[in-house]
Amino acid sequence: MRASSWLCSSLCLAAAVACGGEWPTWRGPHQNGVALGSGYPTSWSKTENVAWVVDLPGKGASTPVVSKDRLVLTAGVEGRNMVLCYSTAGKLLWQTPVGTEREGKHTKATGANPSVITDGQQWYAYFKSGDLAALNGDGKIVWQLNLQEKYGADTLWWDLGTSPVLTRQGVVIAVMQSGPSYLASFDRQTGKELWKHDRNLDAPSEAAQSYSTPLVFTADGRELLVVLGADHVTAHDAATGVEAWRVGGLNPGGEKFFRSIASPVLSGDVVVAPYARGSTLTAIRLGGKGDVTSSQVVWSKSKLGADVPTPAALEGRVYLCTDRGELHCLEGATGKSLWSGAVEKNRAAFSASPILADGRIYLTREDGKTFVLQQGDEFKQLAANELEGEFVVATPVLVDGKIYIRTLERLYCIGG
Repeated sequence: MRASSWLCSSLCLAAAVACGGEWPTWRGPHQNGVALGSGYPTSWSKTENVAWVVDLPGKGASTPVVSKDRLVLTAGVEGRNMVLCYSTAGKLLWQTPVGTEREGKHTKATGANPSVITDGQQWYAYFKSGDLAALNGDGKIVWQLNLQEKYGADTLWWDLGTSPVLTRQGVVIAVMQSGPSYLASFDRQTGKELWKHDRNLDAPSEAAQSYSTPLVFTADGRELLVVLGADHVTAHDAATGVEAWRVGGLNPGGEKFFRSIASPVLSGDVVVAPYARGSTLTAIRLGGKGDVTSSQVVWSKSKLGADVPTPAALEGRVYLCTDRGELHCLEGATGKSLWSGAVEKNRAAFSASPILADGRIYLTREDGKTFVLQQGDEFKQLAANELEGEFVVATPVLVDGKIYIRTLERLYCIGG
């Protein structure tokens, strides 16, 4: 199949309702870290070019999502999982508890790491406690269930990170851990289980665990889920969960601690998957059946990758930000390095994923400093903007000329 055919059909269902004023998933309208529209600010500080800032009632690490002038995120509030809805003017519209909070273990994480997803009608929220719920536009719970009570305990060594994804029929959760791992799909209107597919791939020890979020796309009328974790990339029929193809070999040495955090990204007809704690990149051409490791891996790189930030992709290029702030621009089809560079060195790492908008690249470091670079044909930094005293692991959201930055305890709106 031609790359353009895959690209044209690669939008997730949530993106079908998205326009310039929507950010329905944590990676944006097209799951690729690309913002629509123009006029986004390139310079700001804690006191300059800030439209508004609100103190959140609790801590969380989820990336906000935006739909219909509403911004929704999650936090832990007084021992409860909380879904919070703000207007894009910064007014709290509603907050709804969804089960009992299970606090984070890692200093970077909380019990509210997964991001909400929306289809434009309902909001779907998932928490470390295993609670999954659908809420309507008024914040009322339509349905709620707990995956850990239904299918078994969480055995992750650290804190749940994977976010829900939407298919034509359901909301899908990927559970990849030591012990029983699976994908499960639930009817978006009722919460009824549509299917559950076991995904046990015999990866050793912590390598069996993944915090990544699946990709959803359609091609030739068939909707697929692509999942990274447990030393494999697998594709599944979104209507049944049945595996369509798999690529192995991501951990040839059988390393015990290759848990994965960064998610895959689609560039044309190639899935680019970071792995090995930021040490490898593997590119897989879509298609085939069964084990396609020998036929569909089109390029791979060692000593290059990202442990936490998920790459962005646009117009045949993949933009990879390492955890230390090195930025690499690669040709998606071949893996050819087009350019690279690094922002200033600092003890703070990068957990937020890169965002592409209006010909620029936005990289936000954990200490709240955002670097703005030119997309172009060379590494060119345009600005560096500080939010002193903040801690940021959530990815910025760019909608309608505004930038929303969620810190551990606050929400900023940058731009007029």
